[in-house]
Amino acid sequence: MSRRGVIQRRPVPPDSVYNSRLVSMIIRRVMRHGKKSLAARIVYDAMKTIEERTGTNALEVFERAVRNATPLVEVKARRVGGATYQVPMEVRTERGTTLALRWLVQFSRSRPGRTMASRLANELLDAANESGNAIRKREETHRMAEANKAFAHYRY
Repeated sequence: MSRRGVIQRRPVPPDSVYNSRLVSMIIRRVMRHGKKSLAARIVYDAMKTIEERTGTNALEVFERAVRNATPLVEVKARRVGGATYQVPMEVRTERGTTLALRWLVQFSRSRPGRTMASRLANELLDAANESGNAIRKREETHRMAEANKAFAHYRY
């Protein structure tokens, strides 16, 4: 991190198919080794699968899944007098979205299944229905923050 000044955030351009910044962000999370076209194909195949299974707009299901997986609070380590405390902090919307997308992709990778597109589709459907590993991770994060509420006065 730079100590000299504030770094300007680059705006995320929307994707070509759904014209959504969120879809563009998940394509970038799925991407490995700079193969963006492959990542885009995986995400669009997953969206097509969601549309076929639910019969509703895949973008709405995807947005609901991200909203459900977004954490509101998290814990951050803070050293005070030689001891390290887990201090609960509120999550900014940008960081919350980033964490949700990271968890969705991470847990879809670790899922059993044949193709990455089907695993991603299953994880997104689970998250949209308030179940799945990404939702469990959010609940675990909230529980940690609740358990360490006593150290909230150490916020920086």
